Amino acid sequence: MLTFAHGNKSKTKDMAKKNSTPKAKEPIRLRFKKLANGNLSIYLDKYLDGRREYEFLKMYLIPETDERAKRQNKKTLEAATNIKALRIIEMNNRRAGLQNTSDRSKMLLKDWMELYRAEKEKTGQSDRFAEKIADTAKHLQAYKGDKVTMAQVDKDFCKGYIEYLRAFRKPNGEPLKDFTLHTYYKMFSCALNMAVREDVIPMNPFSKIDPKAKPQAPESTREFLTVDEVKALIRTDCKTADIKRAFLFSCFCGLRHSDLLALTWGDIEKNGDDTFLNIIVKKTAKPLRLALSQAALRWLPDTGKAKPTDKVFTLPKMPHYHNRVLKKWAKEAGITKNVSFHVARHTFATLELTAGADIYTTSKLLGHSNVKTTQIYAKIIDKKQVNAVNLVSNLFNE
Repeated sequence: MLTFAHGNKSKTKDMAKKNSTPKAKEPIRLRFKKLANGNLSIYLDKYLDGRREYEFLKMYLIPETDERAKRQNKKTLEAATNIKALRIIEMNNRRAGLQNTSDRSKMLLKDWMELYRAEKEKTGQSDRFAEKIADTAKHLQAYKGDKVTMAQVDKDFCKGYIEYLRAFRKPNGEPLKDFTLHTYYKMFSCALNMAVREDVIPMNPFSKIDPKAKPQAPESTREFLTVDEVKALIRTDCKTADIKRAFLFSCFCGLRHSDLLALTWGDIEKNGDDTFLNIIVKKTAKPLRLALSQAALRWLPDTGKAKPTDKVFTLPKMPHYHNRVLKKWAKEAGITKNVSFHVARHTFATLELTAGADIYTTSKLLGHSNVKTTQIYAKIIDKKQVNAVNLVSNLFNE
């Protein structure tokens, strides 16, 4: 505050009134709710046209016990701030009666990629998926810098991005593998599809590019365990008993890692002699009703005095640690394959088809929205059958 030699207090107050301008109240603010586990749940507090609304973002700040936690919290806050900014733009556009304005397309591409990553994490996508989005964003910045707006992402920008990826060389001089190149293209294209849905851009520029000019995905492969390998894991002790239970449970029901982590006793329904799971799939946000076999039920822990809201599997809080335990366990069981939690899902699919289940039923059990996704496993079974009949032929080769 300004002061005067004459000590005129009233003059000081008058000057303060003239120089002070009331700060505009933000219509949407970030708020935090402390949870029982010590995390902070982030939500938006919206005050719109005299009404208060709350939007829980399903994003969380964790206790900052180390540098990794601090970095994670920083990224989470940035993503939440981007979502808040987008909601403010949407609110202003609604008030103006606009569907698609230049304001939205002024958002920086790097901010949109961070928002896309956050949205995917909210649907239960794995940490590895989030890392792929982050890697894609790094390549986009290396390609054109960090000042590119969404309005500048056109057909030429996308064609140039593909050329950049094909010309990119790792520090050892190697180009990107076909699968990696396709992943970076696909991640960006999916982020643009979401931008179209949110009225940030009118259309995905990749739709204007000849499909033959786009990076093609190599023929998909799926790592899975054979019956003998599953039996070997059952016989072998695991460092963390609940990880063993959860993995083998998934081998016999096909649940994704994210759905295993979220599974509660209330999701399990007993109907006469049959048992079902009723969940909302994290990845697709769609309901799934899944019959459980006796083989799957065998790996559920004892209910004890658990409440319906209690988690079925009390797994360690660090998801990356889960796969490290799995790899060590598999090695001790004599398995040389690269075992991760998703391998359990692949194993379930191949076991079902090998046992004679039809592809449409298997597709429903896996929660696939398109049977084409399930056909990948059918090809694996066909290949196994070809190899099997050729073994017989080889017996008679002279």
